[in-house]
Amino acid sequence: MADHRHKRDANARSTTRPRPRAALVAGPVALLATSAVVALGVATADPGTAPLQQAGTSDLAEAVQPTDVAALQAFAEGRGLSRDADRTAAYRVERGVTLSKPTAAERMMTPAAIRAAVAGADQPRWSTAPLNLWTGPTGEAGQTGVLDEGKKVLVTGRALGDRVEIVVKGAARWVTAGYLSEDKPVVEEASDVASARSVGSATCTNGTSVPSGVSPNIAAIHEAVCAAFPSITTYGTFRSDGEHAQGIAIDIMVSGDLGYQVRDFVQANYQELGVNYIIYSQQIWSVDRASEGWRAMEDRGSVTANHYDHVHVTTY
Repeated sequence: MADHRHKRDANARSTTRPRPRAALVAGPVALLATSAVVALGVATADPGTAPLQQAGTSDLAEAVQPTDVAALQAFAEGRGLSRDADRTAAYRVERGVTLSKPTAAERMMTPAAIRAAVAGADQPRWSTAPLNLWTGPTGEAGQTGVLDEGKKVLVTGRALGDRVEIVVKGAARWVTAGYLSEDKPVVEEASDVASARSVGSATCTNGTSVPSGVSPNIAAIHEAVCAAFPSITTYGTFRSDGEHAQGIAIDIMVSGDLGYQVRDFVQANYQELGVNYIIYSQQIWSVDRASEGWRAMEDRGSVTANHYDHVHVTTY
């Protein structure tokens, strides 16, 4: 009797394609590695940044670092992320630099602000005294030269502290406030003024005086200056510090061109008046270094400290 059962074909091909062994292994391994990396990143991140790192945005994982405070704050406020700004912020944070708002001086000294100020300068002014030119409005600025008395410049209208901004040869410069005039000054030759006045028999007639305890040289300087320049009515002598305390120094309160006339008058008569040295407009002249003429002094930070509003005389 014939056997109608079908014999199994040992060579028959399966209808289901077997999965490659490598794929079966690689899939779970990749999943396991990814999970481990994510877990490690969350575990080691700063507690304040971990919620943001799990926010589900791929850009955040790439652009934000745990130390990048500025970038994290920008993301939290919905302002987006700037790669350049993020890198700068991260650099500053990692080095302990305080992230703060720019100061008024920093805002004024941006290239755009300077260009706008120079372009808008249209008001002419004349210098009433030699002025140091500074690159900025603060004490950290560098000096680039001196603006001579009687020079015409344009002002930008910007000021900070005791300095104002002007335009010199197309560049923004800063000078001490109070020495720019709307009217062109009439500048006398200081040498002519000094030679025309000398210490003589003239006496002070404007009612000013100095304390009796000052040195005879200080009393002589007051008498001579008062007689030659009766419009000056304020003199400073005794003070608690230095040569003023010793009664051998006097401050003649005057500024501008008249101040130069007074300093040259005292200098021309230094022997008769017993002068040791004179300071005015951030310059000094002394007997022991007379051959060097008037020498520039360092910036002391204010109009008074730099002797722009008075002539200082120290005697022997």
